[in-house]
Amino acid sequence: MFFVDTLEFEGLGNHSYLAGGSRAAVAIDPPRDIDQVMAAAARRGVRIAYVAETHVHNDYVSGGLELARVTGARYLVPAGAHVSFARTPVADGDTVTVDEGLVLRAIATPGHTPHHTSYALTEDGRGVAAFTGGSLLIGTVGRPDLVEPRLTEQLARAQHASVNRLAEELDDEVAVLPTHGFGSFCSSSQAEGDATTIGKERGANDALNLDADTFVARMLAGLDDVPAYYAHMGPANAEGPAPVDLTPPGHADAEELASRLAAGEWVVDLRNRVAFAQGHVAGAFNFEGEGKLATYLAWLIPWGKPVTLLADSPQQIADAQRELARVGIDRPAAAATGSPAGWIREGERLASFPRARFAGLAEVRGRDGDVVVLDVRRASERAGGWIDGSVHIPIHELHGRIGDVPPGTVWVHCAGGMRAAIAASLLDAAGRDVVAVDDGFDAAARAGLPLTRPDGTA
Repeated sequence: MFFVDTLEFEGLGNHSYLAGGSRAAVAIDPPRDIDQVMAAAARRGVRIAYVAETHVHNDYVSGGLELARVTGARYLVPAGAHVSFARTPVADGDTVTVDEGLVLRAIATPGHTPHHTSYALTEDGRGVAAFTGGSLLIGTVGRPDLVEPRLTEQLARAQHASVNRLAEELDDEVAVLPTHGFGSFCSSSQAEGDATTIGKERGANDALNLDADTFVARMLAGLDDVPAYYAHMGPANAEGPAPVDLTPPGHADAEELASRLAAGEWVVDLRNRVAFAQGHVAGAFNFEGEGKLATYLAWLIPWGKPVTLLADSPQQIADAQRELARVGIDRPAAAATGSPAGWIREGERLASFPRARFAGLAEVRGRDGDVVVLDVRRASERAGGWIDGSVHIPIHELHGRIGDVPPGTVWVHCAGGMRAAIAASLLDAAGRDVVAVDDGFDAAARAGLPLTRPDGTA
């Protein structure tokens, strides 16, 4: 009997897989921290005989090269991918035997990238799973605009042809196991659910139910912002990532924290947004460890800027360090844990700012029409409606556009509260008076705040 183990990385919205039989297995799109894959193989009592990449990834640093080196596995990489290291190039139709009766077949599925390759797994000649990377996702497909703007439409058309090829060649009961699509920005639209099959996708996926022209037009119109750190991931993966170092960073005392802040380095507080608002080191930024830490910190931080982490516990530091390594933020400059009172020098005071709901904003706005309302949602989100008179600066642009925020007390909101907390910390560090709106956006209308819709209606 074959098995497929799923390794989920919720922060990045990705999955990796370990699939095999009684003695050997293949790892598909492994993460930078390969110890998790090796632990999964140890639990199964199997040898990792192959490591396979569906494509050169744009959203995270791959652990494939290091996993192949450590285990002695053959490293399967699409032949069309331009990389700087030794590997086993795979082309359309190539097969490898993972274990007795268990065969992995490469299927060229360009679209997400020009060289993208999916892998179909068969047991005794019967299709059982398809590892589709950034090709066929759950209810959608991988976006085609991450490689080169001039190729976007061409790749979108290739994506339509590729997923239709998968549906034509694979039986309805074959499980579809994508790498992206679980909140990943590599997905062309929001995917729902965590399991699907070829048969289910036939009835639910636009790529399998719309003609190519309609599908391409609809997909291109719906593409969202691209996280800035994506520009660094592809080159890192093509060059061959270095082994990750997850040893604990050095401890920073209050003097060192003050010195690092004075030098313009980033000090990132991983505590929850409620605790941060109540008291934090002045100048620190709040990226919750339980949120999409890697995505938003890597998106906002100037690439290569030293980062020091603050947290309640060493375990929070270790978890954050592991997640950040997946996007190329390899070594925190330092770290500190415990109470924020221990992170400031004698005679200094912790900074703080208030939190509120949309009902509180409605009340204040009724008394003071000059309140600054800052919307930090992405443009695609704001397109569904916004608070009348609000200023729009997406969270990923805010650090470089603090000067564009009008004077006055800033009430900052997003769709749920996490990004508003990040934005509030950026504004607070810049010396602005800020209130973080910690509320779902649907509460704005219920609070009586006037909204504008895209068609101009209230």
